[in-house]
Amino acid sequence: MQKNPMLEQLIDAHLNFLDQTFAQTGTVQTEFLNFYHWFRKQSLQQLWSFEQINTLIQKQILHTPASNFLIDQIAEHIKFALIHSINDSTKIADIIPVLTIDKIAQYVAGKSDHRQRLIKTVVNSPAFSAMISQLIQHSIQDYLDNSVIAKSVPGVSRFMKMGKSVLENVTDTNLDDAIGKYLQKNILKLSQMSETVLNQHFDDHKLYHFQANLWHKIKNMPVSVLKNYIEIQDLPQTVGMGAEIWDYIRQSDYLKQQVHDGVYAWYIRNQERPFDLLLRDLNIDEALIQNELQNLLNPIIQQMISSQYLRERARVHLAQFYYSEEAQAILKL
Repeated sequence: MQKNPMLEQLIDAHLNFLDQTFAQTGTVQTEFLNFYHWFRKQSLQQLWSFEQINTLIQKQILHTPASNFLIDQIAEHIKFALIHSINDSTKIADIIPVLTIDKIAQYVAGKSDHRQRLIKTVVNSPAFSAMISQLIQHSIQDYLDNSVIAKSVPGVSRFMKMGKSVLENVTDTNLDDAIGKYLQKNILKLSQMSETVLNQHFDDHKLYHFQANLWHKIKNMPVSVLKNYIEIQDLPQTVGMGAEIWDYIRQSDYLKQQVHDGVYAWYIRNQERPFDLLLRDLNIDEALIQNELQNLLNPIIQQMISSQYLRERARVHLAQFYYSEEAQAILKL
């Protein structure tokens, strides 16, 4: 396309005007604020449909795996937080409010029905029964082999071993087997006894004071004590395993359906609300726009101007306009 000198002058004048206009910080502030005033009045359903929002979330979160770089960065940030020097001078009580701890203690202690159902489920599980049986069996055996009385009183140790031997001969069975069979037959009674004892030990009053005493033991400990329970050098591996679990879950039909229905429920509740209220849910208001966001935008605009990026992109569109048939007809070219 042959260039027209007059059109080129108009394009350059237009570009100079844009450069001068956007170089003024007040222009960016005014335009962004005006955009916000328009945007805040639009309702959710006027701009976006449920399908658009759901498709975006499904694609970007569920269908897209986390990058290896992001996983490494998560591990590095956790490590940085754990080894930070301020942890040595900061007590646990400095970052966790005691009143909230007390509320949690009262809440947990007050859930009697939940706790009793949990205890009942645990004590009636085969794993718990096997653990209790082995514990009792080992305790009896340890008592026979290492009793304080047997060790301190001469002859008692030999007497206890002889009694064990006689019992095994009379019953024609090994004592360990006999105890095991007895426990197996009476495991239901043992489970019921365990349930009763646990419910007595973890009643509302005792559980509350147990939590309170635990808090008083740990509140003055430095935050750095967490390093005793988290292997710093294993963070890349543990974070990686967590990422593997997420990678599997995100591809499941279960999570896809949960996200779909959750987004739909949120959309139905909010579709008629203007973005003014939706943004306030995220603590974004006009004061933030004026005092913070526009300060973040100004350097971007200035960099676009100084690097000639804005001028180059604007020239493309202005040339298309000025060289269009409609513009040339107005200019009588």
